[in-house]
Amino acid sequence: MAKTLDASPDQLQKITHGQETRVAARKKRLRAVKRWGWRIAGYVFFLLLWDVASGTLMSDRLLVPPAGVAREIGEIFQSGDLWMHLSSTLQKIGIGFTLAFFLGTTIGLLTQSRWWEAFFKDWVTSTMTTPGLVYALVVGVIFGFSPIGPIVAIVFASFSYVTVNVAEGIRALPKDLIDMSKAFRVSPGSRLRNVIFPHLAPYLFTGVRYGFSIAWKVTVLTEVFASNKGIGFIMRVEFQLFSMAGLLAWISIFFILMLFLEKGILQFIEQRFFRWRQEVKLA
Repeated sequence: MAKTLDASPDQLQKITHGQETRVAARKKRLRAVKRWGWRIAGYVFFLLLWDVASGTLMSDRLLVPPAGVAREIGEIFQSGDLWMHLSSTLQKIGIGFTLAFFLGTTIGLLTQSRWWEAFFKDWVTSTMTTPGLVYALVVGVIFGFSPIGPIVAIVFASFSYVTVNVAEGIRALPKDLIDMSKAFRVSPGSRLRNVIFPHLAPYLFTGVRYGFSIAWKVTVLTEVFASNKGIGFIMRVEFQLFSMAGLLAWISIFFILMLFLEKGILQFIEQRFFRWRQEVKLA
């Protein structure tokens, strides 16, 4: 206290700034602890509920407890089957969703024209509302066990989500910016790169997240019916063997991988891309 009273104005400003920085850092840590604390509590609650239900509400042969599933996951890791099936599924998703993204973005950009919008509208709507099971059955009949089947199913099932979001972004484009770019004779390429795409970025990320989740589901569903490799295929094998431990283990691996790709990669890229945004706090 005595040091504060004897300090010069510059020193007081530094002390005040240091105190404010420490308070802000403390609040940030507290928010992180609360956020992660509730998330961890949710997992603990679910695992406890699962453990209690196994052997009481249902036979532990049908509902294998978490410890049994964890042991099965360890055996899958040691067997070497994990990477073989995982790489097959990821390769199909990588190729299929990349094609779906570019196809959906192209069609969405074309909807700037009312003629192209009328041309694609019903087809986009129909592919979006068609169940993934339909795509899985059709490509299974046409392509058999070929990896082309799941890729085709991914493209048809997920491109429409990108298209719809891009089209919505196009409709929300500020007309004043477009008119101004035309008045200053900005080239179409420059207008697309500097005006349209920055505005469409949030819509693109939303389309990617929705489309990617659909692509995962359709891939696994297609592998269940028509594949000799992949996560869906091995789930079908475990089901046919009536191995609940193996089935739940592969489902858990699928869940963990999906969560990692969504939270660890897609959300991280989105946060980095939009790091210039200021956080809005609601009262």
